[in-house]
Amino acid sequence: MAFEGLSSKLSNVFKRLKGRGRLTEADVKEACREVRLALLEADVNYKVVKDFTAKITERAVGNDVLESLTPAQMVIKIVNSELIALMGSENSRINFPSKPPCVIMMCGLQGSGKTTHAAKLALNLKNNGKRPLLAACDVYRPAAINQLQVVGEKAGVKVFEMGQINPVTIAKNALRHARDYGNDVVILDTAGRLHIDEELMDELRQIKEETQPSEIMLVVDAMTGQDAVTVAKTFNETLGIDSILMSKLDSDTRGGAALSVLAVTGRPIKFVGTGEKLTDFEPFHPERMASRILGMGDVLTLIERAESAVSEKDAQRLVGKLKNEGFDMNDLLDQMQQIKKMGPLKQILGMIPGVAGKINEDDLDNVNMGRVEALIQSMTPAERSQPSIINPSRKRRIAKGSGNDVSDVNRLIKQFEEMQKMMKQMGFIGKGKKRRMFPGMMGFR
Repeated sequence: MAFEGLSSKLSNVFKRLKGRGRLTEADVKEACREVRLALLEADVNYKVVKDFTAKITERAVGNDVLESLTPAQMVIKIVNSELIALMGSENSRINFPSKPPCVIMMCGLQGSGKTTHAAKLALNLKNNGKRPLLAACDVYRPAAINQLQVVGEKAGVKVFEMGQINPVTIAKNALRHARDYGNDVVILDTAGRLHIDEELMDELRQIKEETQPSEIMLVVDAMTGQDAVTVAKTFNETLGIDSILMSKLDSDTRGGAALSVLAVTGRPIKFVGTGEKLTDFEPFHPERMASRILGMGDVLTLIERAESAVSEKDAQRLVGKLKNEGFDMNDLLDQMQQIKKMGPLKQILGMIPGVAGKINEDDLDNVNMGRVEALIQSMTPAERSQPSIINPSRKRRIAKGSGNDVSDVNRLIKQFEEMQKMMKQMGFIGKGKKRRMFPGMMGFR
């Protein structure tokens, strides 16, 4: 996950500060030097790092920090606020015009994920009450039109295409089609190149002139590091972009591009791609990202993902069942599948305060949700409803059917019983309110 190395290094810096009690000016300057090295190792632009650490040092060596009862916490607070300022003081929104359609012109180099993320953006807008139209303006890359049609169909969004003719003509006709059929957003998937060239920029300028887009959104690949910042700077200088969509932020990239791009270009990141699925896409919130980087978690995003994974109807049904019948293996299986909809387990755990930054890879390898699912799915309906009837012979059958050992069946049953006891002790049953359940999956090994 992006920023993992940076988050770990910053956590170590702050841990050492906390262990010193009262801080001296030398302590603060040493911490700032380590922060600077951590940012440089994360591939953050050198000038950005220099300005960033200068601001932290200036604020952190003041009397308010050095004489504070919790100086280390004050330093963390300063770093947090400066990180937010570095990435943008608040999440930016799309520039919707007063009169539709809103034209969003997607541009970027080949391989940045532009076509897929055009569909992700369309799905996001559709889920927020818009009627987007995808326009296939990339007529050069083999199968680009077909790819947009495939991802557009998955997103449930219509794709406008006219074959391999002049992209400017396609863009103009897409706008006309949108006005005729009531589409309030038109997303232009323009052509990319392997590198920035004058021919690409001329074509983009023509499309911009003919369509007058409300938003020119540049898709950059987070894995390219400082090259992504260079690409963004060049596009902004020659085309004039309004925002950035950063793809592949779920990768092992060091994340420096996300911290550098606003300072270098003056243009905000508005959306990020966090996985391969069309739903692995979210608005960019600087304050939440800063919280993740500093190992403080991201509860708001966790709640939003939970709400998108669990419908109101399903939540009410589960609460009603708990009140009348209790919690069984069927419910556990449902909850596990809902957790999987929220994204990789490592991402979810990284959003929990106190857990973020402390996740052990070996522990995660042992949390095999697929194994638990296989065990439950190897049970009969009666065994799922009443796990107490599972005797030794049934355990052997379940283990054999799921490709596991009897010890795995015993462990699941024991941990399930502990979960039931915990739920009763917490008074989960009987409130009658909508609840979102996230069983202690770290226990299933």
